[in-house]
Amino acid sequence: MNFEIKISEKIKSYAAELGFLHCGIARSRRLDDDARRLENWLNNNYHGSMSYMANHFDLRVDPSKLVPGAKSVITLLMNYYPEEVQEKNLPGISKYAYGHDYHEVIREKLHHLLFRIRELAGDVNGRGFVDSAPVLERSWARESGLGWIGKNGNLINKEAGSFFFLATLITDLELEYDDLYTKDYCGTCTRCIEACPTDAILPDKTINGSQCISYFTIELKDLLIPSEMQGKFNNWMFGCDICQDVCPWNRFSQPTKEPAFSPIPGILNMTSGDWELLGEERFRSLFRHSPLKRSKYKGILRNLRFLKQDDPIE
Repeated sequence: MNFEIKISEKIKSYAAELGFLHCGIARSRRLDDDARRLENWLNNNYHGSMSYMANHFDLRVDPSKLVPGAKSVITLLMNYYPEEVQEKNLPGISKYAYGHDYHEVIREKLHHLLFRIRELAGDVNGRGFVDSAPVLERSWARESGLGWIGKNGNLINKEAGSFFFLATLITDLELEYDDLYTKDYCGTCTRCIEACPTDAILPDKTINGSQCISYFTIELKDLLIPSEMQGKFNNWMFGCDICQDVCPWNRFSQPTKEPAFSPIPGILNMTSGDWELLGEERFRSLFRHSPLKRSKYKGILRNLRFLKQDDPIE
């Protein structure tokens, strides 16, 4: 067994020990096709007010701009599917936000993985990324054989569905590479397109991010949510899981084994009144390690008022 194969197998074994669902490895290269798609997406203003999406274009499509001499891109999947979900009559929270902030959880695991790689291979230059840097995670997941990009824009794994986080570790270490995932098992299914209440999912596997419920409830920082969206949020207060909930492949989703993703006590049962009575200080205390802090309490109240068709907060 040669060095690259042995090290690659060890990396995948370590990843499993750290709780990652899958690990794939791709040869580092510039993603020219994805660069063209990203450029078209930006030109159509599908990113809305998310101006950061237009920043660092070259870094997004070329790993060597992030890690000089990059040879390998390691992609990892971490399951977050919960054992319990909210009742439908409560203000909806996307399942990924039930527990601890995944950035914190996975970043620590990536540090451990890189440490173990250096124990094996010596002075390896590498950087880990978790949805907080200009990396095309879904493209690299496809490149490393972990699944296909569905019509809803999510990476779908045939055995596990799509309720998982993507993490990327770029290194200058030569490894054994997995095959590109070339199949697409969405077929003629259009459930996600038909189910999206804001028509954010376009027929050509393009997502108009500026029309997505997650965009309005998390990314949009304006005091007002556009009035034309009234009545279209299906009671989602933070994020949206509609396109994943209706996906047939998510019948294979299994509850996560990561304790950090267990729901924050009480979060699954909170009513609109509970949120409104919470107060700024209590919100900060309860959700200081939660993805919900991204919207801030002011944003949560704005979203609740919008759901109730009330006047937005001043």
